[in-house]
Amino acid sequence: MPFSPHEDAVKSDIRKALINTKANACPMAMRVAWHASGTFDAKDTSGGSDGATMRFEPEFTDDANAGLTMMIDMLKTVKDNNPEVSVADIWALSGCAGIEFCGGPKVPFAFGRTDTTAPGQGKDVPPNGRLPDALQGAEHLREVFGRMGLSDRDIVALSGGHTLGRCHKVRSGFDGPWTDNPLKFDNSYFTNLLNLEWKERKWDGKHQFEDVDTGRLMMLPTDIAVKTDPVFSKIAREYADHQDVFFKDFALAFSKLIHLGCKNQPKVAQPSEKEHAGLEFREYAMHGSTERMRTYAAKADVQAQEVNSGRTALHKAAFWGHAETTACLLNEYKLNPNVQDVNGDTALHDAVRFGHVGVAEKLLAGGADKSIKNKDGQDVKALAAEYGKKKLVSKL
Repeated sequence: MPFSPHEDAVKSDIRKALINTKANACPMAMRVAWHASGTFDAKDTSGGSDGATMRFEPEFTDDANAGLTMMIDMLKTVKDNNPEVSVADIWALSGCAGIEFCGGPKVPFAFGRTDTTAPGQGKDVPPNGRLPDALQGAEHLREVFGRMGLSDRDIVALSGGHTLGRCHKVRSGFDGPWTDNPLKFDNSYFTNLLNLEWKERKWDGKHQFEDVDTGRLMMLPTDIAVKTDPVFSKIAREYADHQDVFFKDFALAFSKLIHLGCKNQPKVAQPSEKEHAGLEFREYAMHGSTERMRTYAAKADVQAQEVNSGRTALHKAAFWGHAETTACLLNEYKLNPNVQDVNGDTALHDAVRFGHVGVAEKLLAGGADKSIKNKDGQDVKALAAEYGKKKLVSKL
């Protein structure tokens, strides 16, 4: 069997290389993994992270990679400590680790990339010009990412990687950070992009935008395209409103990106279209986003329970006190209010525990059974009494 390194052990060495008294290079690590992978062409399977071809010309001297090749030297100690692991794997895993070290999601990863030893000996070095041009618009992004086999949703999710790091004029010709904390992975790129007002920056560098209020933050023309394109902007709004949705989509999109053209793929169960719709349906029910929930209803099994928790969309809406969404689930989608999760709780148990009187009233009107007991042997009246919800005790 081929050798399979322990991911956490290699990541421990990566952390020491990236985060130390000299620097926090997590954003650069993410971009190296991104740029090493973003050269992939699905038509002929050329380019991509396999081969670590950024070590050679012309890829090494591509203007888009200016400054990134420092990572070759920065990660030398990781290679020294793990000689059996390819440079290509170290670059890809460093990108995933950097995201995680900055508070982002864990990205599914698989080892197995090989290193080209010299041009013509292994994976061919791709030509320059395959990476996105930040001065372009939405159709350029679709052309570049489409060549890799990625979708509009992948494009927007991966654009969210701009939440880490900043641009440097001496390298890219652009200048400034996208967010107030360039070392924290969150959804602030999207909240800034959509909620702040942007104007063209008047300066001696490349065409870019700055926020009107402070002038400290920046956006590239491709970022503004995410805001203005009618398809991209809807996805961006989802991510601005729901960081958990962004994290989930980003982890899958980044994993897909760094494994393009690779023999080994991470063992991640990809949900079917129906399962994905169900996940989104329950997600929006949890947030009380009734209208967005409706957009997934036609393709989802609205009655479905989460595999691990046994919770339905109704449980989620009731838990967080969303009365309007609860009513919609009961009246429009006919969800059963008496389904019990793995703890034996019904949606009414969840509503009662947190004193959501309005939600409890909707559930009772929709046929919720007050006598059902959870695994602790509590019916909803006993639960209300334990949590001191006097209004609900009287109603029950």
